[in-house]
Amino acid sequence: MSLLTIEEPDAKPAALWQAGHAIWRLGFRPFYLLAAVFAALAVPLWLAQYLGFLHGWSHVGLGWHMHEMVFGMAIAVIVGFLFTAAGNWTGLATPAGGHLAALAGLWLAGRVAMLLAPAPLAAAVDIAFLPLAAWPLYRVMKQSGNKRNLFLPALLLLLSVVNGLYHAAAMGLVALSPTAPIQAAILLIVVIESVIGGRVLPMFTRNGAPGSDAVSSPKRDKAALILMVAAILAWVCGAPGALAAPLALGAAATSLYRLAGWNPQRTLRVPLLWILHLSYAWIPLGFLLLAGAELNLLPASAAFHALTVGSMAGLIIGMMTRTTLGHTGRPLKAGRAEVVMFYLIQMGALARLLAAIGPQGLRDAMLVNAGLCWTLAFALYAISYAPYLSRPRVDGRAG
Repeated sequence: MSLLTIEEPDAKPAALWQAGHAIWRLGFRPFYLLAAVFAALAVPLWLAQYLGFLHGWSHVGLGWHMHEMVFGMAIAVIVGFLFTAAGNWTGLATPAGGHLAALAGLWLAGRVAMLLAPAPLAAAVDIAFLPLAAWPLYRVMKQSGNKRNLFLPALLLLLSVVNGLYHAAAMGLVALSPTAPIQAAILLIVVIESVIGGRVLPMFTRNGAPGSDAVSSPKRDKAALILMVAAILAWVCGAPGALAAPLALGAAATSLYRLAGWNPQRTLRVPLLWILHLSYAWIPLGFLLLAGAELNLLPASAAFHALTVGSMAGLIIGMMTRTTLGHTGRPLKAGRAEVVMFYLIQMGALARLLAAIGPQGLRDAMLVNAGLCWTLAFALYAISYAPYLSRPRVDGRAG
């Protein structure tokens, strides 16, 4: 006599607003998608204001543009990456489900408030995000004894302080240019990029580029980081150019020497690798340009856009594609869409650099070209990767 087997019917997928939806399973999922959509919308909005198409919308000024690219888009990607990576580093759960949805909602509320709310309310909503995101990172690292990475939640808290200084300066509460905290935040993020890059790029290169001999030298890494931090402190503290410029040159030289040890020439046939190496190369270029700014030879915007559009955005698009593919159970292989994104970001970085240092008559055209490349790159990511981010892993594993 055969036994009748009765199976449970497949559960109905959770709705987006429910904690069980796939997008709330791990930090990279909502924050990568939100950051990409926001990046694709915010730059055209700023360009429309800059070119005179938006009259009377005082919120969309230069300060808004600078703040939102750093404390809006970039911070969302960093938090999403760290929530995902910290789970691997510690073996403990980082925010998921309702907790993750609440943090993503708070980040989104900050973006809306920065556009529409009075300055004090916008500041309160915006400043709340980073401490609340840093706490669960600190908790899992402390609980697991992962002292090596405790500096990361500390840097998030330092970025929160810098964000508070920006809002105070923007509201006239302190005698400080709002540009200064934004530049400090960019430089802090470069430190994060340098530390994480030094850990993962040699490993990625050895694993993904056959025949490469990428090495991570602790002495080389330490020298590059020490000079980088010294150059950053010199810039932030307003040290004389005669002191600050050599430090920036030293940071550029040691960062380039460090990159050379990772065998970037071996990655030319592997888009998921060359985008990371090429984007990292914008860091030494950025410090070289910073040395020029210290000596009043170049505008500071050239250095900071090399560090943001070239390095930060390039590493962001490279890591967003790589970690999304890996953490959704897909092969680590770039297709046409990824290669187009990578080229667009690099072309946008070159156009933005030319806007800063090229002939004044070409500035607006280069700004539009840079904005178009940026917008297309992040829009392509959002369109191509939204299905990956909002559905369960294809291999059935958690995450």
